[in-house]
Amino acid sequence: MSEVRSKAGLAKNVTSILNKLSTAQKNEALLAMADALVSHTADIMEANAEDLRRGKELGTSASLLDRLALNESRIEAIAEGLRQIVQLPDPVGDTLETIERPNGLMIQKTRVPLGVIGIIYEARPNVTVDAAGLCLKTGNAVVLRGGSSALSSNKKIVEVLHEAMTLTALPKDALQLIEDPNRSSVDEMLKLNGLLDVIIPRGGSSLIQNVVMNATVPVIETGAGICHTYIDASADPAMAEAISINAKVQRPSVCNAMETLLVHEQYANGHLADLAQKFRDSGVELRGCEKTLKLVPWATPASPADYATEYNDYVLNVKVVSNVEEAMEHIASYGTKHSECIVTESQENAERFLQEVDAAAVYHNASTRFTDGFEFGFGAEIGISTQKLHARGPMGLPALTSAKYVIHGNGQIRQ
Repeated sequence: MSEVRSKAGLAKNVTSILNKLSTAQKNEALLAMADALVSHTADIMEANAEDLRRGKELGTSASLLDRLALNESRIEAIAEGLRQIVQLPDPVGDTLETIERPNGLMIQKTRVPLGVIGIIYEARPNVTVDAAGLCLKTGNAVVLRGGSSALSSNKKIVEVLHEAMTLTALPKDALQLIEDPNRSSVDEMLKLNGLLDVIIPRGGSSLIQNVVMNATVPVIETGAGICHTYIDASADPAMAEAISINAKVQRPSVCNAMETLLVHEQYANGHLADLAQKFRDSGVELRGCEKTLKLVPWATPASPADYATEYNDYVLNVKVVSNVEEAMEHIASYGTKHSECIVTESQENAERFLQEVDAAAVYHNASTRFTDGFEFGFGAEIGISTQKLHARGPMGLPALTSAKYVIHGNGQIRQ
């Protein structure tokens, strides 16, 4: 039996145990896991150093190495994410709806775990912990398949989490890591109907599309992040600068970072040259439209392919537009329904943008970098869904549950 099928089977076998655990038992396990991560920081960093060394030898870009890198503060933040999950209400068992029928039937709709969740992701070892914490808190078993670039880090993290779980009521088989780095292991996961109840991909567009197009197991689609910031004519210059710089530079390797800056021509004429220089000083390469190139002659021309690219790097497209309608049209053409922002003092334009732009998160006068489970108060996130079924936006605990109808009667039969 293959590693994938064997480990998925182990996860499936403990779902009945997970269903019986109390919130207190699950929280106790998560706290033990958080403490274990911190106490094993040195071991995790040593394993992470192997991944970073291998990545550098393979010529991995600086931004992707940043996504892969762990240090003491990042490990503490990952552990804190688990602690925040503990503080959040457990949705399992919640009554969503109660219906009393004329014949006396009492129908309750309650939250239940999804079952066994498969997570396929790339070079971000923090996802290993986030996914484990969210799935286990909601009574789900989880099968993780991370990218080969983070394999050493992920193996050590799961080893640490398993060690902590053995001291609690949470069965360690509920957390599985696929160690086979070959793509065939992903292909096998996509077809594990009967063992996996749902698959959630996290990563670039090619990974996500491969899962969506080839899976027979149901998929919750998370999206690539081609995010935009539109600076309107009335925008406060200091605010516009702070938001747009933050959206691109604070951490360009993540999916909620800005990839295209849209600028009203009136604002551009007065401020774009200075703003562009701030980006240049921050190490950002600019690619612009014809109007941008007239104001920022050192930028390079932007192509339609550039506007459709998620760089995850210090590269930014800049396009000058004539009004909010043109900005929204551009977003509709190139956006991935992830996160979009308008910077404006016009309440009318803000309301139009927030209502008409089709995205999981829309912002008025705030950076797109906030589209994140931690920042939304979810403790962590399993991913950011850009679809419209079941869950949308940062997916916290409730998104990892389904529903069950529980019906109480006193002998009713259907006539």
